[in-house]
Amino acid sequence: MSTATRRSPLTDWTVLVPVAALAALVLSWGRDLPGVLVGLVALCLAGAVLAAVHHAEVVAHRVGEPFGSLVLAVAVTVIEVALIVTLMAGGGDKTASLARDTVFAAVMITCNGIVGLSLLVGALRNRVAVFNAEGSGAALATVATLATLSLVLPTFTTSKPGPEFSSAQLTFAAVASLALYGLFIAVQTVRHRDYFLPVATANTPDGEDGHADPPTARAALTSLGLLLVALVAVVGNAKAVSPTIEKGVADAGLPQAVVGVIIALLVLLPETLAAVRAARRDRVQTSLNLGYGSAIASIGLTIPAIALASVWLKGPLLLGLGPTHMVLLTLTVVVGALTLVPGRATLLQGGVHLVLLAAYLFLAVSP
Repeated sequence: MSTATRRSPLTDWTVLVPVAALAALVLSWGRDLPGVLVGLVALCLAGAVLAAVHHAEVVAHRVGEPFGSLVLAVAVTVIEVALIVTLMAGGGDKTASLARDTVFAAVMITCNGIVGLSLLVGALRNRVAVFNAEGSGAALATVATLATLSLVLPTFTTSKPGPEFSSAQLTFAAVASLALYGLFIAVQTVRHRDYFLPVATANTPDGEDGHADPPTARAALTSLGLLLVALVAVVGNAKAVSPTIEKGVADAGLPQAVVGVIIALLVLLPETLAAVRAARRDRVQTSLNLGYGSAIASIGLTIPAIALASVWLKGPLLLGLGPTHMVLLTLTVVVGALTLVPGRATLLQGGVHLVLLAAYLFLAVSP
C-alpha cells in the first residue's frame, strides 16, 4: 500500500461511525435514556469525536501546515463551544460557571498537558525538542492576554457583584477576543507563516510524515462533509448524556467545575493524540501549534459565542476565576514563557508542565 493511500483513505470506521452517531442522536433525542443506552450513546459520541478529528486531519493534510493545525483547532473548538451552549441552554443557574470552567480547563489541558506531553515525547526522541520560539512565544502571549481579559478581569470589575461582566464589558471582551483571534490567524497563516512551520533536524524523517502526497480534492471535500456530520452528532449526543454526567458528578460529591473538566478532556483527547503523534515524528512545532492554537481558539471563539447566547440564556454568567486558578494560570504563563524563549526544551520542561496539569486536575477534584 502506498504512503498516500495510508495517509488519506476514507476508511470504513470513519464513514460508519459519524452516520451511526447521527442515528443514535435521532433515536435518543428528547427521551429519558436508561443506563445501558446512555453508555451506547456515549460510545457513539466518543467515536464521533475521533472521526471528526480524523476528517479534520484529512482536510488539514490537503491544505498544509500551519493551516492543518488551524483546521484541527477550530474543529475541536466548535465541538467545545456547541457543548457549552447546549448544556447551558437547559441547565439554568447550575450551569452559570460552565463556560468559565470548560474554557479554563481547555487552557490548562492544552498549555500544560498537550505542550508538556509534546515536549516530553520530542525530548525522549532527540534529547532536545526544537521549535520556533517566535511563533510559539507569540501564541503564548495571545493565550495570556485572552485569558486575562476574559477570565481574570471579571473577578475584579465592580459594575456587577460577583465574578461577572456587565453587558457592556462582556461585549468588549467578546469583540476583543474575536479581534485577537483573527489577528493571530492572519499572522500564523499569512504574515509570518514561517514562524509556525516545523523546524527540520537531522532526525526529521522523510517519507510519509514529511513528503506524503496530499489527498485529492474529492477526498478532502468528502471528509469536510463527514466532519460536519460528526460535529452535529457530537453536539446532539452530548446533550443526551449530559444529565448522566452531571448526576454522576453530584452523586460523587465532586464540585460542579468537574463537569467542565470532563467536557474539555473529552473534546481535547483526540487533539492530544494528534500532537503526540506529531512530536514522535520530530515535528514539535506542529504539536505546539495544536496546543496553543486550541487554547486561543477556545477563548477567542467561546467568549463571543457565549456573549451572543447570553441574549436568550437566563441566569448569571460567571466568568471570573478564583484565587487558586489565577495562581495556576499565572504559573502556567510564566513557566511557558521560560520554556519557549530558548526555542529548545528538555525532559525537565515537559515534566514541569505535566506537574502543573496534575496540580490543576487534583485541585479541581479536591479544591
